[in-house]
Amino acid sequence: MTAQGTRVRATGNRVSSSGAFRMLGRAGLAARGVIYILVGALAVQIAFGKSGGKEADRQGALQTVAQSPGGTLLLWLLAIGLAGMALWRFSEAIWGQSGPDGHKATKRLSSLARGIFYAVVCGSTVAFIIGAGGPGSSDKKSKDWSGKAMHDIPAGRWLVLLVGLGLIGGGIAIAVRAMKTKFEKKLNTHQMSPPVRKAVKTIGVVGLSTRAVIYAAAGVFLAYAGITFDPGKAKGVDGTLREFARTGAGPLLLVLMALGLIVFGLYSFCEARWRRV
Repeated sequence: MTAQGTRVRATGNRVSSSGAFRMLGRAGLAARGVIYILVGALAVQIAFGKSGGKEADRQGALQTVAQSPGGTLLLWLLAIGLAGMALWRFSEAIWGQSGPDGHKATKRLSSLARGIFYAVVCGSTVAFIIGAGGPGSSDKKSKDWSGKAMHDIPAGRWLVLLVGLGLIGGGIAIAVRAMKTKFEKKLNTHQMSPPVRKAVKTIGVVGLSTRAVIYAAAGVFLAYAGITFDPGKAKGVDGTLREFARTGAGPLLLVLMALGLIVFGLYSFCEARWRRV
C-alpha cells in the first residue's frame, strides 16, 4: 500500500471510530432491539389469539409504537436510530469494519448491503410516520415479489428458489456462528464482569439461533414457492411465525420462537452497550 493510501485509511479509521459514528451505530442497534422485542411480543399475542389483527413483523411493530403514549416521538426516535445504523454501516463499507480483517472486500460489501437494508427500513419507517405508506405486510411483500419474479423475469422461479436457498444457507451459517459463540469477538467482553459475560453469551446464543431458525424457515417457504411455481406459498416473517403454531407442538412452539425474538432484541441492547464500533 502506498503512503497516501495508508494516510487515507488512517483518516477513514479515525472518522469511522469517532464518537459520533459510535453513537450512531449504538443507537441503531438499540432501535433494532426495540423492533425485535415488539415483533416477539406480537407473536406471543398471536399465539394466544390476542394480536388485535396486527401482524408480527415491522409493520405490526410500528403500529404498536404508534398507538402507545408519545407514539409519534418514539417512532421518530426509532427512525433516527435506524438512520444511524445505516450511516454506520456505510462508513464501514467506505473505511472498513473494526478488527484486523475489517478492510477486506467481503467485509465492506457486507456492510454496504446492511447499510442499504437499514436505509430502506428507515425510509419505510419515515413513510409510516408521515402517512405515506410504511413497511407493509411482510407476507404480502414476499408473495408479491415472488409472483413478479416468476412471471416477469425469465427463469424467475429459479431465482426465487435460489433466494430461498440463500436464506436457508444464511440461517444455518448464523446458527453455527451462534453456537460457536463467534459473536463474542465483536464485543468488548473485557468490560464485562464474569456473570455479565455469561449472561450475554447465553442471550446471544439463544437470540441469534432463534433468528437463524426463522430466516431458514422463511427460506424453506420461498424455495417451495419456486419449486411449485406458486407465489402464494411464499411467506414473510408473520406467516413464517404463524406456521410454527400449526406444527404438532401447537402454539407452544410459536411462543418459544417469539420469546427467542425478544431475547434477540435484548442481545441487540447488549451490542449497543458493548459492541466494538
